[in-house]
Amino acid sequence: MAAYERFVGELSRSELEGFFLLDGTALDLIAHKRADHHKIGLGLQVGTVRFLGHFLTEDPLEVPWSAVEYVATQLEIADPSVVKRYTERQQTAYEHSWEIRAAYGYRDFGDAGVRESLEEFMGARASIHAEGRGGLFEQTGAWLRRERVLLPGISVLARLVSSVREEAAQRAYRSLAQAAAAGADVELPLRLRDLLEVPEGKKVSELERLRTAPRSDSGLAMSKAAARWAGWYGPPHGAGHRAVGRHLMPARVTAVGR
Repeated sequence: MAAYERFVGELSRSELEGFFLLDGTALDLIAHKRADHHKIGLGLQVGTVRFLGHFLTEDPLEVPWSAVEYVATQLEIADPSVVKRYTERQQTAYEHSWEIRAAYGYRDFGDAGVRESLEEFMGARASIHAEGRGGLFEQTGAWLRRERVLLPGISVLARLVSSVREEAAQRAYRSLAQAAAAGADVELPLRLRDLLEVPEGKKVSELERLRTAPRSDSGLAMSKAAARWAGWYGPPHGAGHRAVGRHLMPARVTAVGR
């Protein structure tokens, strides 16, 4: 999340080529600019919105110097330092951002249909993938950039991520409850409760034992892991328990296996 609203450190060669390489649309926009500092500045804004997902209109030159040099080289401008004049007129950066938005079709987060599509993506990912809040946050930002939607403030997105993860968890709980009510395993609630207890003579609960991954990939370690998995998910609990397993999202089943 540290790099959500600004650049952190220098850019790699692959990042420069992936985000600051000027395509035909950018070159067409730049062709209408006379001053070199306007050309470089507009090119930097194109790369910035691709990389960060939003414009740095308040301080458009708050970018790594390697990006300035990379853009200037493409435009065959010998002295990249002329870009310092780009902020002499503050309105210029805003006008260029409006041109870029129109040319590339960028949308605002609040535009019609954006939030609905985003929440559909986030909900599906939260249900399928066993990733934490940070992982879903990164994937959400990537979706917005890919769909050319300007990112909202970090707090707005953080709250949305928390809300979607909570909804996904509630859906999983409801699926378990419905499976149990349908006769999948009437003893499931009691067994889940027992997982939290520490057996006599043991140092950790059964839940902690199940969630602890093997410390090596030896044959013995893998056999123990398979036995542990079978003890929870396999034949000892019968077809009813396996029916509950079918109601769980794949990522959650995998997480238990680990």
